[in-house]
Amino acid sequence: MRSFVKQVLATLTGLILFGALGVGGLFFLVAALSWGAREPEASIEDDTILTLDLSQGITDANVDVPVQITGLLSGNTPSRPLSLRVALDAIAAAADDDRITALYLEGNLAGGAGFATLREIRLALEQFQSAGKPIYAYNRIWSERDYYLASVADHLYLNPNGLVELNGLSTETTFFAGALEKYGVEVQVLRAGQYKSAVEPFIRQESSPQEIQQTEAWLTDLWQGFVTATATSRELSPQAIQAIADTQALVLAQNALEDGLVDALRQPDEVLDELLAVANVEDPKDLNQVSVTAYDTATSPGKTAQTSRNQVALVYIEGDIVGSTSSPTQVGGDRTVQLLQELRRDDNIKAVVLRINSPGGSATASDDVAREVQLLRDTKPTIASMGNVAASGGYQIATFAQRIYASPNTITGSIGVFSLLPNVQELANTNGITWDGVKTARYADTDTLARSKTPAELAIQQQVVDQLYSNFLQTVADSRSLPLAEVEAVAQGRVWSGEDAQSVGLVDELGGLNEAIAAAVTAAELDDDWQLVEYPRAQFLGQFSFASQLRSLAFSPLPLSHSPDPLTQTWQQVQTDLQSLRALDDPMGLYMRMPINPVVR
Repeated sequence: MRSFVKQVLATLTGLILFGALGVGGLFFLVAALSWGAREPEASIEDDTILTLDLSQGITDANVDVPVQITGLLSGNTPSRPLSLRVALDAIAAAADDDRITALYLEGNLAGGAGFATLREIRLALEQFQSAGKPIYAYNRIWSERDYYLASVADHLYLNPNGLVELNGLSTETTFFAGALEKYGVEVQVLRAGQYKSAVEPFIRQESSPQEIQQTEAWLTDLWQGFVTATATSRELSPQAIQAIADTQALVLAQNALEDGLVDALRQPDEVLDELLAVANVEDPKDLNQVSVTAYDTATSPGKTAQTSRNQVALVYIEGDIVGSTSSPTQVGGDRTVQLLQELRRDDNIKAVVLRINSPGGSATASDDVAREVQLLRDTKPTIASMGNVAASGGYQIATFAQRIYASPNTITGSIGVFSLLPNVQELANTNGITWDGVKTARYADTDTLARSKTPAELAIQQQVVDQLYSNFLQTVADSRSLPLAEVEAVAQGRVWSGEDAQSVGLVDELGGLNEAIAAAVTAAELDDDWQLVEYPRAQFLGQFSFASQLRSLAFSPLPLSHSPDPLTQTWQQVQTDLQSLRALDDPMGLYMRMPINPVVR
């Protein structure tokens, strides 16, 4: 009841603010609070402890995110997500900084950071550790994703009343076919590739054998990567980790200690005492702690200033690929094409790294962006770095790069095409709506929603799908220097892990963002005289935040200040799926996209 009242009051507050301040006033308020939410500059002293708070969230793009209006009104403390590159740079710098004496890891991961991103953070933590500096980690509950990082720690602690969630990984897909049928909506589908399962939620009520086969393959790779990494760090056997997942699932604190998952059980005050000893102080007020973000700002004050004419552009391609967008969570084809054109013509840009985190989307937009990548590659070194997912249209964009880097647990491939053809005739007729019309040729009304497509119409449109798929295959064959038959064998819409994708020739190297940047520097022969510049620049703050957040305030439920209950989580996932459906804006109705938002838990 308290949460309900809180959200009602928050909504009323928002409406009052909007009415009292108007658009301009509310914009000023948000801008002012955004500025106030920025990380303060830190002064790094001796015996400082670097703090990595996982609840801050980790994202690929380093963009200037303002305070969320919904978070402000619901009483949540505004927090800027931690950029992957900032985290990697800061942890690496701290390893060589004599003022940093240890690293402290805490909190539960916020947001949707996938295992590919986490693997890069994990490797950075291992490098920090190899410099002879200890890592401390403490929490009340460690989930798999948290534990994947925390298991690196020299001193891994758990609250005596806490637990470790170690029950394996699973996926869950939402199927709409039953609801569509119930309400009289028919969906006809066209696709090329027997594994192209993005259409299944609209025509089935459960996964096909092909979808289960491919999902089992890449999910098993993710799980084995987790098991091997955590077992190695904890000096356990992979079999022991698997046995715990199969028999205990939620491991109580004492059992976690006995099984070797943690080093000790500690209360918060006991952990604090230990950190005070590490920092050589007695009073908590004298404890020098600095966040990863603040440390990066303090040690790299000139990072964003242009200091070299030899620049390496780091371009973030993140989200659903659409034709045109005003959303920071989508890849706008028009905006991305323009950006790549500018980079191609900029003499200061000596090389480009494409950091791709996209499941694909519009076939037209994907093709347009891929063409610009091809032109860019012919002009200057262009390297692709795949994050958590670079599939379908996302992979098409990557394939023109000179070299493609992926994490072993990147989700990629899904080379295929599909189209959805909805028909609402039954739903409309049931509610008294009918249609009539006139046409001058047999197929003039093919795009109507008022009837099913005829076999002849489906055959015509299937030709378009097949042609686009054929072009996709040829593109991969040419850019990857592979026989067409080999590409066709590994395509079919099938999703691969990064490790398997390398084995079948879709990926060149297994490595993260830093390896891709180093490859671009080497290809451009820049030695030590170069500077990394990120694009798009500050996209959240200027171009998107005001309008998109007002829409969010008006039409979205306000977030809770804690993890939502399972029912809310399920509803939020349905909302996410529907947002992805709204992003299907291809003018030809053709899409290169992997399955709609598979949930990995």
